[in-house]
Amino acid sequence: MSASDTVSPPQVRPKKSETRDFLEFLIKLVIVVVAIRSLVVATFSIPSESMLPRLMIGDYLFVEKWPYGYSRYSFPGSLPLFSGRIMGALPARGDVVVFKAPPMNRTDYIKRVIGLPGDTVQVRGGQVFLNGRAIPKKRIDDFVAPVTANSPCFGSEFSETASDGSTRCRYPRYRETLPEGKSYDVLDVANSDADDTRLFTVPSSHLFLMGDDRDKSADSRFPAVEGGGIGFVPVENLEGRAAVSVFSTNGSANWFLPWTWVSAARWERIGEGF
Repeated sequence: MSASDTVSPPQVRPKKSETRDFLEFLIKLVIVVVAIRSLVVATFSIPSESMLPRLMIGDYLFVEKWPYGYSRYSFPGSLPLFSGRIMGALPARGDVVVFKAPPMNRTDYIKRVIGLPGDTVQVRGGQVFLNGRAIPKKRIDDFVAPVTANSPCFGSEFSETASDGSTRCRYPRYRETLPEGKSYDVLDVANSDADDTRLFTVPSSHLFLMGDDRDKSADSRFPAVEGGGIGFVPVENLEGRAAVSVFSTNGSANWFLPWTWVSAARWERIGEGF
């Protein structure tokens, strides 16, 4: 080696910051979770009896986000990233959908699609008429469910004692069948104002939605009021279609006592589709 030759010192790579790496991982994880929840599937819980007998308080569902396209309400916090709906498609009659409830468009509701744009809907004597024709309503076996911490009876007239001494609820159950052939069960437990309505004509880009528990559901039969009825629901408000039950609890679990999570689970309801 001549005197003119030079030797470059070895390059020293900067030491990575473990804190920075961890923060980068968290950011990437949040992006992936938000993307999946917004575009693919999300979990929702059932807080009321309005969709009995199919859905009970304490049920947890996977909701598919892609079937109807995407709007601002598809994203956490309803971020106003764009207006309208992209890749939009109308639901089918009979679909069970999750949406932001009018008029404030802040609270998640779940109901069944009865009327599409241009349809007429009316309830007479507790029977639904779609486009002037009665939706067949057949009496079937009563819906019977045990009384639990989150599922009381509507009234003492529906309460009974089972052979094992436990208390359970028994409700009249019916099966409705839409013109396209889709069938589903509903409850009709009393005569109420909701059993007889005016004739509704569903506006363009809107839906007429009803709960399966016809006497316990604030739905499109009632004007849109915060915490009450919802009126006609804009298609833009749709968040997704109910797909399958992934968990269900009777409300007796203590979150600080993990073994009670098992005893409180309604295992027979897990995996039920729509």
